[in-house]
Amino acid sequence: MSAIAPEATLSLLLREGTRSEHEQAETEGFVSRLMGGDLDVAAYADLAAQQLVVYTALEEASAAIRADARGATLVFDELTRVPAIERDLAHLHGPGWADEIRILPATEAYAARLREVAGSLPHYAAHAYTRYLGDLSGGQIIQRMMQRHYGMGTAGLEFYDFPEIPKAKPFKDLYRERLDGLALDAAEVDAAVGEAQAAFRLNRAVFVELGRAHLPG
Repeated sequence: MSAIAPEATLSLLLREGTRSEHEQAETEGFVSRLMGGDLDVAAYADLAAQQLVVYTALEEASAAIRADARGATLVFDELTRVPAIERDLAHLHGPGWADEIRILPATEAYAARLREVAGSLPHYAAHAYTRYLGDLSGGQIIQRMMQRHYGMGTAGLEFYDFPEIPKAKPFKDLYRERLDGLALDAAEVDAAVGEAQAAFRLNRAVFVELGRAHLPG
């Protein structure tokens, strides 16, 4: 962080401040095995169930942050993921999916943290940044790998489809502009970067538990 210019934008500080945590999360064994075709659709379905809990908490926070004059600019309806995840789970498990999914302790801890900080703009910004920009970037790669390795079609993978965002790059640029326009003070910026690092660690903990539950055959 010391090499970053003092006038650096929030989006740059978030990216650079989470580089190590991001790399550790995306190279976690479960992710590597799932992306490499070494697991199965059931492992992906388990991941989707964890995502439902996390995004339910995040999008409850989005609803709350709309009341913040600054934070309202960072909430985009076209990013909403919960309905798509529910459709994915209905496809993967059938109509009784809600009674079949299991939620891991690490997922519960992640959601609890989201609920704990829901009313804080810098904390919300950190979590929204780590989730949504990741969905619009690496998430698209995950979708392709699921289709390639496990024969999945579009059904079951709607989480990665953003029909109201036809071009990801311009939207990501806009999102970063909104982040940079939040006018956070120095303490809030530090809180946002620290929380983004924590968000990646929370996400990685979910991957670790998924990895223990889905060992390669």
